[in-house]
Amino acid sequence: MALTQLNNTYSKTQLHSSSQLSFLSRTLPRHHHCTLAPLRRTQHARISCSVAPNQVQVPAVQTQDPKNKPDCYGVFCLTYDLKAEEETKSWKKLITIAVSGAAGMISNHLLFKLASGEVFGPNQPVALKLLGSERSLQALEGVAMELEDSLFPLLREVIISIDPYEVFQDADWALLIGAKPRGPGVERAALLDINGQIFAEQGKALNAVASRNVKVIVVGNPCNTNALICLKNAPNIPAKNFHALTRLDENRAKCQLALKAGVFYDKVSNMTIWGNHSTTQVPDFLNARIDGLPVKEVIKDHKWLEEEFTEKVQKRGGVLIQKWGRSSAASTSVSIVDAIRSLITPTPEGDWFSTGVYTSGNPYGIAEDIVFSMPCRSKGDGDYELVKDVIFDDYLRQKLAKTEAELLAEKKCVAHLTGEGIAVCDLPGDTMLPGEM
Repeated sequence: MALTQLNNTYSKTQLHSSSQLSFLSRTLPRHHHCTLAPLRRTQHARISCSVAPNQVQVPAVQTQDPKNKPDCYGVFCLTYDLKAEEETKSWKKLITIAVSGAAGMISNHLLFKLASGEVFGPNQPVALKLLGSERSLQALEGVAMELEDSLFPLLREVIISIDPYEVFQDADWALLIGAKPRGPGVERAALLDINGQIFAEQGKALNAVASRNVKVIVVGNPCNTNALICLKNAPNIPAKNFHALTRLDENRAKCQLALKAGVFYDKVSNMTIWGNHSTTQVPDFLNARIDGLPVKEVIKDHKWLEEEFTEKVQKRGGVLIQKWGRSSAASTSVSIVDAIRSLITPTPEGDWFSTGVYTSGNPYGIAEDIVFSMPCRSKGDGDYELVKDVIFDDYLRQKLAKTEAELLAEKKCVAHLTGEGIAVCDLPGDTMLPGEM
């Protein structure tokens, strides 16, 4: 099979089909731009050359002045007329998904789930726009080649770039995964500033070129504060559309409760992660249920719930790093899929899910104007509502106050990036950041 050759000269060619899909590669100073349109091979598909039958019987490169001919490769230099297959007539309108940090380990798991139809369904064609950096661009080309070679029928377009304004153009979903990890000797405040600048720029780009109803899921840590920075720099997009990923924490909490209760984890429901995606997060066993019963009625060891269970969930990521030598990637990609599907699938009656969202107008007494993980329900339309029928006790309120205080302190550190004045940062430098969990 012919592979796309991406080099320092960029070209523009097209593949025409019933859905007018094309391979694009154009001359831009700082990025590669390619569109992959895999053709599904069936015995009913007919491929014919766009030139007259009496001239040639096989697909041929279009002739043109060599001086003006674009630099193209193999099949992407040809123009086809592809008869529409019956299957594609039931497909939905194409959606565009932008992914930052697209050459990283999390994306390496996630992109193939998105392209296969596992996330948005078997009748939903997708366009993937992948954002990388100058350092990762060659790896990003490799990612595009693997997507091309996988022949996903639903994957109609792939663009790779280091320009967020290019990648976020008309995006319906933006999955912001890329962030700088904390290195030796780097203070928390310094890392907050470094990553904050990245997400401020991405927020501006989303505000300028993305769909006005784009749904944004921030994964790069510290994801709560990065999501706040991003939404503050995108005033034309509803603040409600921004999420910080806490679904992995919810999944971890469900697993631990299931193990303790001796049941399979699908018996655990109504699990809430409150607050920050950090070691101050609050896995809520007070409102969670096992096989329809309150957790505290099933697990009688309440000391275990308050101490060992809570700490296990809070520090699970750190233990994984000690085992693996790196942070979680596969399970994070699964939790991103879960988070998306929770927004596009109606929430089961009586259940809810966790996601970090903007707190303004929340019914829990949580401080306004931060991004805080809370329990939500969705009708499956991409939107959500906060769950009101939850209960609190003194233990839960005490834990919520701690994670709230941490988020308010982080917010002060990035005030210069949210348009709220001069940053005043008073964070302990030796405390673990979410990305180190």
